[in-house]
Amino acid sequence: MNAKILSDIAYLTSAILFIVGLKFLSHPKRARRGNLLAALGMAFAIIASFIFIYGGGAPATGLLIILGIVIGGVVGAVAARRVAMTDMPQMVALLNGCGGGAAALISTVEFAGGETADPLAFGATIFGCIIGSISFAGSLVAFGKLQGIISERAITSTAQKIFNGLLFLWLIANIAWIGLGGGPTAYYVFLAGSLVFGVLMVIPIGGADMPVVISLLNSFTGLAVASTGFALKEPALVISGTLVGASGTLLTMLMCKAMNRSLANVLFAGVGAGPVAKAGAKAGGPAKSAREISFEDAAVLMANVGSVIMVPGYGMAVAQAQHVMRDLADLLAKKGVDVKYAVHPVAGRMPGHMNVLLAEANVPYTQLFDLEQINPDFEHCGVALVVGANDVVNPAARYDKASPIYGMPILDVDKAEHCIIIKRSLNPGFAGIDNELYYAPKTFMLFGDARDAIRKLAEAARET
Repeated sequence: MNAKILSDIAYLTSAILFIVGLKFLSHPKRARRGNLLAALGMAFAIIASFIFIYGGGAPATGLLIILGIVIGGVVGAVAARRVAMTDMPQMVALLNGCGGGAAALISTVEFAGGETADPLAFGATIFGCIIGSISFAGSLVAFGKLQGIISERAITSTAQKIFNGLLFLWLIANIAWIGLGGGPTAYYVFLAGSLVFGVLMVIPIGGADMPVVISLLNSFTGLAVASTGFALKEPALVISGTLVGASGTLLTMLMCKAMNRSLANVLFAGVGAGPVAKAGAKAGGPAKSAREISFEDAAVLMANVGSVIMVPGYGMAVAQAQHVMRDLADLLAKKGVDVKYAVHPVAGRMPGHMNVLLAEANVPYTQLFDLEQINPDFEHCGVALVVGANDVVNPAARYDKASPIYGMPILDVDKAEHCIIIKRSLNPGFAGIDNELYYAPKTFMLFGDARDAIRKLAEAARET
């Protein structure tokens, strides 16, 4: 059996494993197995590349690939072990950017090597360059916003929107310049412009919309990788890139639907750019006050109701409170309380952020419910415990047409018999608006760090 046939078999195996692995990711119980299958598929793709390279008599190239695998593997393993779960969105943004950057570099090498003679190769190279560059630069900005290096608020202006539009038109014109024989100069100008556009595209987007941005940039990376696969004639890249691009696009659409907003609104509306509303005040009205509750009283209340629904948010992630939340849930369950977790699709800073954190704390999958599943249960719930969530539980989304979150499906925590909110302060969330839930008659506030507050709650509940 010659090298070409062996390589094709390995590529086919890789493609099957990618598809099955992605299918397994559709359910939490099989997600771990899906990741392993996808990793095995990538291993087969690498083997196929080695067979093809050595079969073609280019061992030096194989040594370079081995060197790259060793360096990348060591860096990736160390980073994965050292990065906290709460910092996973930043890591995802960086890894996504690396994929887009790699695609842009491959396109650059292909262009420099003169491998763009036919229209398909030229189109794939140009597309891989612009999409990969946007994904790389945009992901770095997303990382900066998530890490706090760049302001998480939307940074926007009319002049910036005009410049972005002109830059986009200029990039389109630049493609024509390259096609008409502009040479390396035109290409490298195009590459630089694409990087700048990636930065300027994400800068105007606020931190609350980062889950959608990360998902969108992930789909960009997939499309860029698929394009380089066409340019290199590598089936594994085409298949894996197409799968990532398609799944990322679908996830982006689902997340926009979860916020009842269009993708254009997420990218261009600049939600979160306005002035932050003063906590406890409403335009033209008197200041409002929230009611506090002691840890002892909150524990007694939670231990003596039939059901408790826990609503994790970004504040829980920042405080790394997922483990103590699980401890409190177990303690309440021993007292006969039915405990569930309500997870909003856009809670946190990346798709599935809350699910990842709760999975790390070994919260049973049977206790996790999404918005559509859990909302009918709030009317029959004794206590809704909100931990660090804000905009996703704001009742203003139902009726206030002037609100930036108007129309967004929210978790109906205000319909529970009692609502206890753990939060550092009454400050508004990323949308920059006050939350009327804090001042509702049935709402009680527990101010402080989420992990410390839940630990004190558990201690008090243990003594009841």
